[in-house]
Amino acid sequence: MNGIDGVLARIQSIESQIGQVSPTTIAALPVLGGAAPSALAGGTGGASGAAAGAPASDLFAQTLAALDPSAVTSATVPTASTAPTDRVPGAVEDTTGLLSSSATADDLIARARTYLGVPYVWGGESRSGMDCSGLVQRSLADLGVDIKRTARQQGTEGRAVGSMDAALPGDLLIFDGGTHVGIYLGDGRMIDAPYAGRNVTERDVYETPTAIRRILPQTDQTVAAAAPALAAPAAADPGLSADVQRMALDMLIGASA
Repeated sequence: MNGIDGVLARIQSIESQIGQVSPTTIAALPVLGGAAPSALAGGTGGASGAAAGAPASDLFAQTLAALDPSAVTSATVPTASTAPTDRVPGAVEDTTGLLSSSATADDLIARARTYLGVPYVWGGESRSGMDCSGLVQRSLADLGVDIKRTARQQGTEGRAVGSMDAALPGDLLIFDGGTHVGIYLGDGRMIDAPYAGRNVTERDVYETPTAIRRILPQTDQTVAAAAPALAAPAAADPGLSADVQRMALDMLIGASA
């Protein structure tokens, strides 16, 4: 086979491989913006509009994955920093160390609010009167969850939270090393039984707590999502990876022109 015949044979092999990629998969590629079929067929529509504003490394990796999954390497796949970190409903939250996996932080807040207006009574834990840790213990007991009695003891329950920036509604806020405890409501607010002469109330978090403890999971039970895997048909000839990489680069170069 002479040089020209070899080149033509190589082109035919690449065209055959491209033909195995479904139009739906190609059209869905962000780099091609739905104009992939004409671009692959030699059209001039290109992808300049779709490529604008997207990182070239991500676009190259996704284009390459659709054309030839075997050509995708750690050097072409987007790094962890580009993976989405939004919460995804339905994913199960890690409840390790929490006091319950069924009662939720919202449940705790709802129960504590039923005691709004109850007068402060040192050592109390009923509607006739309660102190700060009594409010926490009584509200959790209503949910079938046991917790230690004093604010200092409650400051060792569940999991530690590093700062107010990381605090979530339903977390316990421990003040002055365990002399007081409140239930965080979010947005810098909490519910607590303040001191003698006051009633159970909602108020601003008045100082930075010395400890924050997460004792119940959030209602939506969500976690950060991992980057979705790139799906594509299997390549007919893994040996064509280098050619396909060049083709993907050519497509990106044409899109940016």
